[in-house]
Amino acid sequence: MTSSPAQHPDRPGTATRPEPDPHRWRALGVCLAIGFITMLDVSIVNVALPSIERSLDAGASQLQLIVAGYTLAFGLVLVPAGRLGDARGRRGLFLLGLTGFALTSLGAGLAPSDELLAVARLLQGMSAGLLNPQVVGTIQQLFSGYERGKAFGYFGATIGVSTALGPLLGGLIIQAFGAEEGWRWVFFVNVPVIAVVLPFAVKFLPRGAVPGSAGSLGPRGRPRLDGVGLTGVALTAAAVMVPFVTTTGEGGDDPARWWWLAVAAVVGVATVLWERRYQRRTGAAVLDPRVLGEPSFRNGALLGIAYFGGFTSVFLVATLYLQQVAGFTPLQAGLVNMPFAIASAVSAQRSGRLVANRGRALVVIGLVLVVTGLVGTDLAIRLVEPPAVGFVMAATQMVAGAGSGLVIAPNQTLTLARVPVERAGVAGSMLQVGQRVGSALGVAVALSTYYSALASGVDGSVAAGRALLLTVSLVAVALVVGVLDLRARRRDAATAPADA
Repeated sequence: MTSSPAQHPDRPGTATRPEPDPHRWRALGVCLAIGFITMLDVSIVNVALPSIERSLDAGASQLQLIVAGYTLAFGLVLVPAGRLGDARGRRGLFLLGLTGFALTSLGAGLAPSDELLAVARLLQGMSAGLLNPQVVGTIQQLFSGYERGKAFGYFGATIGVSTALGPLLGGLIIQAFGAEEGWRWVFFVNVPVIAVVLPFAVKFLPRGAVPGSAGSLGPRGRPRLDGVGLTGVALTAAAVMVPFVTTTGEGGDDPARWWWLAVAAVVGVATVLWERRYQRRTGAAVLDPRVLGEPSFRNGALLGIAYFGGFTSVFLVATLYLQQVAGFTPLQAGLVNMPFAIASAVSAQRSGRLVANRGRALVVIGLVLVVTGLVGTDLAIRLVEPPAVGFVMAATQMVAGAGSGLVIAPNQTLTLARVPVERAGVAGSMLQVGQRVGSALGVAVALSTYYSALASGVDGSVAAGRALLLTVSLVAVALVVGVLDLRARRRDAATAPADA
């Protein structure tokens, strides 16, 4: 006979479900496979950029759209997709997103110009954005307590490994199919993977409505969908990201693009006012005050924004430096990131068990390791000559990878620990949209810094070092947020009643 222990302010909940889904681990396998390929496409294109530049005669601005456009669209779709999944069930959206991702991957591989490739990447990102909230929401729905931490540990390992393995897999593909047209197969490879995963998704993903979603039903029994709120969130995110995504660091950038931030502020305020009113009337606002009002969610979301801003752009800068400055092949550049992937997988696997006992302290330890590793990578680029720089970078990336595995999944678990399961999809998507916004901004600023430095005539290693310094700064911001959140949680624990 067991009882549900009280939640600790610094630890995820440990309540258990009386009848867990017997197919939950098979469904998790499907979720991890989809999480892998959608996050892989964030970084796999990095190693293909020089090939795309030569094949399609693409400039710096076009290359940036190809990289950041995927993340932009990914972020815009997350919140609406999460809300739809919560209200109408996740399985149908999962299958729709899978099909769309396969078709848009095929379109990207067939693109005859850089403009059409950028469009295909936007559509591919929209499909990924449709999928990912269903992945997070399904994990939150099927697992609880210790199992949920373990499942998110696997998910965190998948994110870290896929992002780090992207350049290596891209290098292998380009090596196999040639430098001129091999980049097309970087996108084609998604199609057979989805063809294999799709039947398992049909068989094992939970059917029917999400438990507890009845509270979002309207007067005619149809799910309430806050269309105005969804549109406001999407427009605000787009307005924030556009000036950064269109910044190239080249001469001729239009200063008027920064007015988009004013547009974002106006639309954002209007959206918040609408959401408060809609929540009072219906209780079904997309920006649920019950989620945003939870300090653990706010702090975790802010940490994720800063961390992904630095984490994602590291691989882009390192890959460009290794190929364009150090003279490495795509495969060699990808191999430098392998130690990060291995260390991240190992530590993420362990993090599922550790987070229940260590809480936010585990994330802080991970961030310290990431900052240490990235500082080492920056120094290696500035001070070590090729080819030795590759070996030094591999060692520093291993340190960063070990830390990264202790950040992503534990932060996800801690941030969502107090979110009701019926709001898991929208809460997970709100968390991820912050991560995608952070990623897009980090990529845009890093690329702008790199190309601007090169245009000014500085050495390539100095240009890469400047860009990496920005990524280190963003991860340092995440570390500060983590430390402040840890202190707040410990204060809450010290002042909480002693009863269980």
